[in-house]
Amino acid sequence: MSAIRVGLDVGGTKIEALALGEDDTILARTRIPTGWGDDAVIAAVFAAIEALAVAGGFAVSEVSSIGIGIPGLVDAPAGRVLHAVNLGVEDLDLAAAIRARIPVPVAIENDVKAAAVGAGSLRGDARSMAYLNLGTGVAAGIVIDGALWRGARGTAGEVGHLSVDPAGRVCGCGQRGCIETFCGGGAVMKAWGRGGELPIRDIFDLAEAGDALAVELRDGIAFGAASAIRSLVLSADVETVVIGGGITALGDRLMGDVRARLRSENATSPFLASLRLDERFELLPAGSPAASLGAALVGAALLHGEEPHTGRVVLAGSTAPNEPAPSERAETASEGALHG
Repeated sequence: MSAIRVGLDVGGTKIEALALGEDDTILARTRIPTGWGDDAVIAAVFAAIEALAVAGGFAVSEVSSIGIGIPGLVDAPAGRVLHAVNLGVEDLDLAAAIRARIPVPVAIENDVKAAAVGAGSLRGDARSMAYLNLGTGVAAGIVIDGALWRGARGTAGEVGHLSVDPAGRVCGCGQRGCIETFCGGGAVMKAWGRGGELPIRDIFDLAEAGDALAVELRDGIAFGAASAIRSLVLSADVETVVIGGGITALGDRLMGDVRARLRSENATSPFLASLRLDERFELLPAGSPAASLGAALVGAALLHGEEPHTGRVVLAGSTAPNEPAPSERAETASEGALHG
């Protein structure tokens, strides 16, 4: 066995990892807790790679490339994590730390941008698309002609901090009425202020029962998500916006609200109606390995000096591309709706 490409999605609480075989088949997937601080994050990355090797029946020495998607500010060309507040990391040369023990090409990318590559691969569609992550925060990754588009300074897709209501709530970035203040999990929970195990579902349930604050927040989520879709299409003219992130646990309830919002806007604007925005978005299926898969493809691109691309990936066995591995299904179903 050779040419094994490893991808890791490093989150604030866990690492999702997978290994791709030479024929683009997923050989193994695993999930382990994430550490806090530079040394703990590095140790967790190595632990995840070793767990993958055991699960996939290969040696770590057979790994040909490693890609890591991580939240926060990333200097992708340098392989450095410059700021990842949820991991306690500041200015970490993560690529060099990994290469010191596993001497193969290592790519570091923002987690949402990596997920965009993975989502495009799973769709089998190399046309223009955006992956919109509605998690604790809101951001997107953009794929054009099969390649990740970072923009001039790496901020392409940062739609969460577009202000759509100058009189709205103050955002963490200092502006008012950013898209993230409407549909970002952190902002919604702060505005809700009532706690609960699954607060986003509570909001939707209580909105149906007529709770005034819940109605306001539910309407705001649809408004924010619709605004993000509209912004991505108008700025980059992507063909499709794929929505992922913890808030998508709402499934059809979220999709229905967003579609209704876009259609109401179409009714007052012939221009928007001509764009058919209500037909140009879809939900990333629950349990999809988009983020770790994208990280693997980003890492593999370094082998040939290429930009990350969205080559078609076939999953092994009977597990469909939109399903979690059998051992992960119970945990996936029980995860909170607002975990980004």
